[in-house]
Amino acid sequence: MSETSPAAAPLIRDATHADFHAIQAIYAHHVLTGVASFEETPPSADDLLQRRAAVLAHGLPYIVAVVDGKVAGYAYATLYRPRVAYRYTIEDSIYMDDAFRGRGVGRALLAALIERCEQGPWRQMVAVIADGGRGGSLSLHRSAGFELVGTLKAVGFKQGRWLDSTLMQRALGHGSETLPTGMHGESD
Repeated sequence: MSETSPAAAPLIRDATHADFHAIQAIYAHHVLTGVASFEETPPSADDLLQRRAAVLAHGLPYIVAVVDGKVAGYAYATLYRPRVAYRYTIEDSIYMDDAFRGRGVGRALLAALIERCEQGPWRQMVAVIADGGRGGSLSLHRSAGFELVGTLKAVGFKQGRWLDSTLMQRALGHGSETLPTGMHGESD
């Protein structure tokens, strides 16, 4: 039996500098051909490395899935909004190489991202999904415990058409059941 069989589980690990050629290629494809990102011009690998530095500066994860020695996808979490009251809420982002769709890469990335984020102080994770999640994002997030919380109609315009943003959300760890760590009256 081959170790590189199509059913091989992806290896999930922290993204490294060396991964950014592949990450940039994956993201550029989505920017240019899809609507998962509302960017219209693909950023360079250096731009993406700077974005990763900002993610890591907040203590948030930036991970890749490797299948058969190739970066098959990546995921990261960012602060949901910059205002201080949102500090316990984060947003997930997942992008995959189309060649690896249907092999469990997205599910493995999202599960690992959630697990890592639950180790921090964050209590809510939000998914902002474009165009009704036609690429499978809605079902992927639903399978990971996200609930549909609303849709912002026609908030983006790309590829000659208006796009909706669907919002999904799930609790991390204790969610809103207790106060965040270190706050007066904390029971954790």
